[in-house]
Amino acid sequence: MKGNAKIVSALNELLAYELAAMDQYFIHSQMYLDWGLNKLYERIDHEFDDERGHATKLIERMLFLEGTPDMQTRTGFKVGKEVPEMLESDLRVEYEVDAKLREVIAMCEKESDFVTRDMLIELLDDTEMDHAHWLEQQLKLIKMVGLANYLQSQM
Repeated sequence: MKGNAKIVSALNELLAYELAAMDQYFIHSQMYLDWGLNKLYERIDHEFDDERGHATKLIERMLFLEGTPDMQTRTGFKVGKEVPEMLESDLRVEYEVDAKLREVIAMCEKESDFVTRDMLIELLDDTEMDHAHWLEQQLKLIKMVGLANYLQSQM
């Protein structure tokens, strides 16, 4: 089914964010594992899997719309060096994904592509209610209990 070129282009922009988030979660999870922060590793590895699922949905939709997914572009990718910086970078990319999702959802509504819109609403819910919320909680915990106590709780 030949899709709307503007929507396919917007889906590729979203894909660039999802791939960046996926790659960032992957490297951060491996860093946590190397440091012995097993709880953080498990959660961030889960986030990596979620982002891969988001990317897969976007790719599948683009292919259905006879578009070509751009698997090279990464938007917002930034690896942190310390736990707070890593969590902040992950949260930043989630906020960027959230804003882009809202923009593309509005475009889909305007262009009457309700199937794509509904798929993106599911991704938005996952981004807001799971990913961003959890990251915000972790950063608040670091402020409340201090970094050393937080890190100890993540071993």
